[in-house]
Amino acid sequence: MNQQTTQAGQQFVLALDQGTSSSRAILFDHSGNVVRLAQREFRQYYPHPGHVEHDPYEIWQSQLAVAHEVLNSSGISASQLRAVGITNQRETTLLWDRKTGEPVGRALVWQDRRTAPMCEALQAAGHDEMIREKTGLVVDAYFSGTKLRWMLDNIPGARERAQRGELAFGTVDSWLIWQLTDGARHVTDVSNASRTMLFNIHTFQWDDALLALLDIPRKVLPEVVPSSGEVARTAPRLFGLEVPIAGIAGDQQAATFGQACLSPGMAKNTYGTGCFLLMNTGDQPVVSRNRLLTTIGWQIGGQTQYCLEGGVFMGGATIQWLRDGLKIIESAPEVEPLARQCDDTGGVVLVPAFAGLGAPHWDAFARGTLVGMTRGTGRAQIARAALESIALQSVDVLDAMQKDAGISLAELRVDGGASRSDLLMQMQADLLGTTVVRPRITETTALGAAYLAGLATGYWSDVGQIARQWQVQQRFEPNLSSDERAHRLARWHRAVARARDWAREDDAAAGAATS
Repeated sequence: MNQQTTQAGQQFVLALDQGTSSSRAILFDHSGNVVRLAQREFRQYYPHPGHVEHDPYEIWQSQLAVAHEVLNSSGISASQLRAVGITNQRETTLLWDRKTGEPVGRALVWQDRRTAPMCEALQAAGHDEMIREKTGLVVDAYFSGTKLRWMLDNIPGARERAQRGELAFGTVDSWLIWQLTDGARHVTDVSNASRTMLFNIHTFQWDDALLALLDIPRKVLPEVVPSSGEVARTAPRLFGLEVPIAGIAGDQQAATFGQACLSPGMAKNTYGTGCFLLMNTGDQPVVSRNRLLTTIGWQIGGQTQYCLEGGVFMGGATIQWLRDGLKIIESAPEVEPLARQCDDTGGVVLVPAFAGLGAPHWDAFARGTLVGMTRGTGRAQIARAALESIALQSVDVLDAMQKDAGISLAELRVDGGASRSDLLMQMQADLLGTTVVRPRITETTALGAAYLAGLATGYWSDVGQIARQWQVQQRFEPNLSSDERAHRLARWHRAVARARDWAREDDAAAGAATS
């Protein structure tokens, strides 16, 4: 960092980027450049197959630690912070005591599938259409509503305490703001609220019919606020003075904003733990006919932008599985050179449905499947199949999205950790048959949160200034023949068919054994 960067009086925006596997803090300057970044991983808990949990305190402590780290290592004081923006893993569900701040249990992570039977019961009872009309969501264990219902029903005393108003529910943004303000503020923004299956995206209110359906006491819910606007100030003890908290958005909406997908028809894909494709559809929600989600993008100054979204549960997490499960690599960056040792997968296809399949399949009972292996299959072919699986899942989502929106996408903007892989991005362009564009700054999730906070505090003047700051780093053009693309997609869909519905009988047997 040069001397000018650290000059007293120069101001910055601090983005807190709380993700599924790590917490990060990033300082941005007025040009949208990364000044300093700190990251800390935290533990994942898997108490039963299909169950994924986090310790709420580990989330908070890791997030606070990296916030202090970026300030200390950069020599920037809290007095130079114009604002704090928050972006977070969405749908992950927390419940805590309003007086003490003590969590009543671990957080149920968005990947957690324990409420799949509850979702099936809602569908069987014919509630799915009403839920879709009000929320834009499909009925799935992915979302917070059934997770919260499970916590109220299964944690001793939780429902009674919630009904008395003693407990607070929140997604991770709510939990962080509660901690940052010493419990003074219990809020969430519209983008996170729209992922709970409890929020009406047309009226911008918690919906009475949905709350009744899932038996959720209104007293546990946070206040819903815009994505850009000062909603709180940090407790002075944390940074030595109060800093405005002025931007909040779920990670995928924040990334869409950070990618400057500000006009209808623009789309991005974020390659994080999962992969998430979002397309801006303007100020009107577009109803999906292809099992995608209609979600709120952001709300600024009373104006709401909507998006179509498709989520892939296992993106970068597939590479983590190669590292931690199969142990065929020691670190994530090793996967690309290993995959380059072969020209193709040798017919091997990996369907990484370790936590079920997301859009457009929505199959909670699908499970991971590796097919097409021969005696010649080795580490390189499996590594290449893993990378290819990330791209192939995204193709399914984008195909559905283009049908819903009625447009052919001119380009796909990409970001997230795995977007730094040239091999994966070329695979994505080849299999999509569409240009893939990687921006100069790939930390777009945190950048989006920073932009939302900076807009609210006058650090940036308007969205036009944000759009002008977006710059291309590299374009990846498709170079696969249409016949070869069709062949690979057909092979992929055959493999997906074999993975689907795999665990249904196992889950039914487990339920019978414990009943």
